[in-house]
Amino acid sequence: MAAVQLESVATQNVEIFPQGPLVDGKDTARVEGSSPDDYERLEKGLMQYGCAHYRRRCRIRAPCCNEVFDCRHCHNESKNSIKTDVIRRHELSRHEVQQVICSLCGTEQEVGQICISCGVCMGKYFCEVCKLFDDDISKQQYHCHGCGICRIGGRENFFHCSKCGCCYSTMLKNSHACVEGAMHHDCPICFEYLFDSTNGVSVLPCGHTIHENCLKEMEEHCQFVCPLCSKSVCDMSKAWERLDMELARLSDSWDDKMVRILCNDCGAISEVHFNLIAHKCLCCKSYNTRQI
Repeated sequence: MAAVQLESVATQNVEIFPQGPLVDGKDTARVEGSSPDDYERLEKGLMQYGCAHYRRRCRIRAPCCNEVFDCRHCHNESKNSIKTDVIRRHELSRHEVQQVICSLCGTEQEVGQICISCGVCMGKYFCEVCKLFDDDISKQQYHCHGCGICRIGGRENFFHCSKCGCCYSTMLKNSHACVEGAMHHDCPICFEYLFDSTNGVSVLPCGHTIHENCLKEMEEHCQFVCPLCSKSVCDMSKAWERLDMELARLSDSWDDKMVRILCNDCGAISEVHFNLIAHKCLCCKSYNTRQI
């Protein structure tokens, strides 16, 4: 399997992060024309405020319910949880945020990186498009115009595939299988929408995508095929060799019975001797087959 940020499986941290005037990976101290006093004011309270999702020096007012939250994820966890009445459940889109409240002076204002009252920088990383603030720039946030949202991991480490409609690791640039809208669907295991999921996403050799943790759970239960197309999710050649040896030791009482099989890995149709345990593809030697 290919990898987005890891080795054998393409793992993509698709956390939502934007960028703006002072940031894009730059320290606020380097803002043109800033004095030591300006720098001290901008840096006040750095990394001291925020929530489980972001370190930031502002809170947001959700226009949908007019309530104040640390971030939109906090809003969605509160307003779209199983404990909330079904009729009242709703989510807040990143682009809908219009008002923020400075965590240091409490001034409510329109979305912007610098507080209009106390002059503090409310997020070292800021995206005017996604309305995102984050003081923890070690995440290497960047805004992808193709995706329309912010991602983490460093712009230089990712590329946007226009056919798949998402960002992948540069290690996959010439090796991944393109699937139209590959990330624009729910995880086939947990049914969470993958495109803007904050959990790691794996890109399978077939091009389909799945949460990294869901894939690991599948493998723990000895499931090694894509839940969407049934192709093998990893190199199974060693397993097929062991199966060859096991089947060679078993006597076969159906030597004369022939069956047609379809290989899930290469798509070839073969006619082989019937076996109760498994049928081997004559083309790619895979046992990931089905009788037709």
